[in-house]
Amino acid sequence: MNTSDIVTRWWWVRHAPVTVNKGCCYGQTDLPCETDARHGFASLAKRLPSAASWVMTPLKRTHMTASALVAAGSDGPDLIPGPDVAIEPDLIEQHFGDWQGQRYADLEKQRGDEWHRFWLAPAHETPPGGESFVSLIARVHGAITRLNERLAGRDIVAVTHGGTIRAALALALDLTPEAALAFTIDNLSLTRLDHFPGPGLGHGWRVGVVNQPPI
Repeated sequence: MNTSDIVTRWWWVRHAPVTVNKGCCYGQTDLPCETDARHGFASLAKRLPSAASWVMTPLKRTHMTASALVAAGSDGPDLIPGPDVAIEPDLIEQHFGDWQGQRYADLEKQRGDEWHRFWLAPAHETPPGGESFVSLIARVHGAITRLNERLAGRDIVAVTHGGTIRAALALALDLTPEAALAFTIDNLSLTRLDHFPGPGLGHGWRVGVVNQPPI
């Protein structure tokens, strides 16, 4: 098969909502998520491929979301197999350092005019003790490149985080880091990206849907 005929299909899912944070920034803090919304999981599960490689991060909220999707998909005509999981640390959410554990409302007051419209900080700013969104993009792009090579031609269900999916969109659309922060990525939303390697005219990525909610 010609390399230009190999399409790797990414099914990006943001984890289910986190509510135990009590209005605080959590970033890489390992908190559980809510998995009681059975209809949302069942609706999303119906759209996921039945034969896919599953990828998630070390954080429990991605594992809980994946397990709930598999359980919800067991009633459908195309069964979702239990995730043959690959844990990819480089797809973890941005580390917000000393801001993790602080209330969003307090951070907004502290930062004043420096408060970002769509994120906690501009793309190039590094929170104290943390990392910038630019650094997040670099490690996410490295992981995507490795997985594109290892799983070429496969469907990949990647249950990850909002910042991670924005970083994937930055790669797919060749966006500046700041422009990628303009995307809204909701909990349990689906973003579809197809990678086309090899020669040929046109871009190397095709965008199917972005931030598609469960129906």
